[in-house]
Amino acid sequence: MNHLEFHKLKLELAVKSKKGADFILAACLVWLIIAYIWFVGEESYNKSVITLIVAALLLPLALSFSKILKTDWKVDKNPLQPLGLWLNFAQLFYFPFLIFVLLTLPDYFVMTYAIITGAHLFPYAWFYDDNSYAIMAGIISASSLIIGLNVSGDAMFFIPLLTATSLLIMFIILWFSISKTKEKWVSIVEATTN
Repeated sequence: MNHLEFHKLKLELAVKSKKGADFILAACLVWLIIAYIWFVGEESYNKSVITLIVAALLLPLALSFSKILKTDWKVDKNPLQPLGLWLNFAQLFYFPFLIFVLLTLPDYFVMTYAIITGAHLFPYAWFYDDNSYAIMAGIISASSLIIGLNVSGDAMFFIPLLTATSLLIMFIILWFSISKTKEKWVSIVEATTN
């Protein structure tokens, strides 16, 4: 397989899945709920446990948004398609660290979770051929650390609020870049079929 064929496969995934916009929008909503959880007065441990429960909404929300946004979760005959799932599973290996923080430093749970969430976006910059994933990975991770180290436990809600806002901005960027990516894909398809 030459470079052009490989690039065509990547762009096909980006176009048909709409660069994962359904997951980004679902994550934005989940992080808004998490911001509310961390805004109300509860102990950090309880907020952390509720945060984990709320995070389970991501997949059903993404599925719902995929219907609304008309995204494809499975692109048949594209050998790169399973890679997206594997990139997502990679973040699960950070969960033992997240559980450690939950049990020992629950005030920093939401910061740790936001850093993991942000960092896991980074490889999608290559996967979807879109640098907004890399930029937001850095912004979410670094900003979460900076906020977490400089605010009290009562103000930790700023971290999920920043994460949700960053994801919303990213969704908008992705959504408006899809047509340009589609044009690139179509031109490569035409070039490789002639």
